[in-house]
Amino acid sequence: MMNSIPMSEAAPSSGRFAATFFPLGRRGWRQRWQAPLPVGERSAEQSGGWVRGSAGFRDWSLPTIAAWRALTTLFLSILFLILPALTARAMEIQSVTSPKGITAWLVEDYSVPVVAIRFVFGGGSTQDPVGKEGLANLMTGLFDEGAGPLDSEDFQIKLDDAGAEMSFDESRDGIYGSMRMLAEQRDQAFDLLRLAVNEPRFDQLPIDRIRSQILSGIIAGENDPDTVAQNKWARALYGDHPYSRSDQGTKESIAAITSDDLKGLHKAVFARGGLHVAVVGAIDAETLKKKLDMVFGDLPQNQALRPVADIDPRLAQHIEVDYDLPQTSLQLAFPGVKRKAADFFPAVLMNEILGGGTFTSRLFQEVREKRGLAYSVNSSLINQDHANALIVSTGTRSDRAAETLGIVRDVVKQLAEQGPTEAELAATKKYMIGAYAINNLDSSSAIASTLVELQLDDLGIDYMQRRAGYINAVTLEQVKAAAKKLLTTEPTIMIIGPKLAGAGKG
Repeated sequence: MMNSIPMSEAAPSSGRFAATFFPLGRRGWRQRWQAPLPVGERSAEQSGGWVRGSAGFRDWSLPTIAAWRALTTLFLSILFLILPALTARAMEIQSVTSPKGITAWLVEDYSVPVVAIRFVFGGGSTQDPVGKEGLANLMTGLFDEGAGPLDSEDFQIKLDDAGAEMSFDESRDGIYGSMRMLAEQRDQAFDLLRLAVNEPRFDQLPIDRIRSQILSGIIAGENDPDTVAQNKWARALYGDHPYSRSDQGTKESIAAITSDDLKGLHKAVFARGGLHVAVVGAIDAETLKKKLDMVFGDLPQNQALRPVADIDPRLAQHIEVDYDLPQTSLQLAFPGVKRKAADFFPAVLMNEILGGGTFTSRLFQEVREKRGLAYSVNSSLINQDHANALIVSTGTRSDRAAETLGIVRDVVKQLAEQGPTEAELAATKKYMIGAYAINNLDSSSAIASTLVELQLDDLGIDYMQRRAGYINAVTLEQVKAAAKKLLTTEPTIMIIGPKLAGAGKG
């Protein structure tokens, strides 16, 4: 089975100016800096996860903002001029199934002699036992620290000799693996991946070394306002649910993890029944079938996962994390929408208009451009396996924090009550279609990652062909309804910084 899609419509890359704390959808609690375009990393649409605005304040003068706006306008003008030429190039997505029943989505591309594979097993840090929090995170740091007959040093030497890069990471809902390799050395690279997937050693010396690194991060986080605040945020929204726990664990839980715990989690999660695979690069379908069976074919069929309940984030709370800082960070949590809900695309468009990351969003216009209150202000729809939310984030000077929060709430209220205009909706549709198409052809690894996310979301191999139609079909009334549904609920508000006066409900 194969399906042709435009080469210009591949994996969405992330797009905020904020420092973000994961899980951004299917990622762990890690900080990273995102690029300017706002089109998702967690799934085919959203950068899922808990997003906090940059706590740093920059005095962006109007000339500076105007310059950025001019550059953005120029970029988008060029984008839509070259889009027709790019969409003429076709990328074939093949559904390849091996003799042992392993299915992967494949994009053959011989323009460079490289192969990239991305795969995920369902079940991430939510599978950490109580008292052993941080188990999945520790495990993902050990797959390249020895496997089969190779100890840690020998394994790393073999990786270098093969010219391959291998990494594993986890989120709340999955254990991910990736490898990039030279096509001419793919046999050696796939064999190392086979060892890592099937026979990780979990030797004590690497365990102690990686554990020590994680412990250093946990100890540093105890005195870091951002880390403390994010832990409070997760507990406030999720209570005792596994989503409330940091994937790094605690000093006590990390110290309690043994090699047997790691082996037990590996056995429970690494099974063919919970596997999704995507491959992009210089490899044909018949060769890939053999490699799929070699790497994954001997795994057990069924996973042994602990059940995880769905949960709605707890709203209508007011949380203040009092720190004597020159900057204050603000976060607001509203209800979200399920990925396959009928009103998902109306909600996506509404979110882009509210604060999706463009210079024309309402939050950007009111908070940053008109008043210069914040360097970053954005909103994100969050989709995870068991929870959904809409998060508004910003950071500003502490002496302007109450004012900033009031303006954010006013913008949200106005959109909830009146909805967007026809002009806003038309421009947002055009932007979302164009940015998605242009912003996601940067690497074979990015395309492979997106194909895996499409599989996880069960969107179908032809989703990228259908996506523009979904967006264009949304009506103004549907977007107004989505705004009213999601934004009229009293949010949970978290304030990180000096205590504010008069920043409660409004």
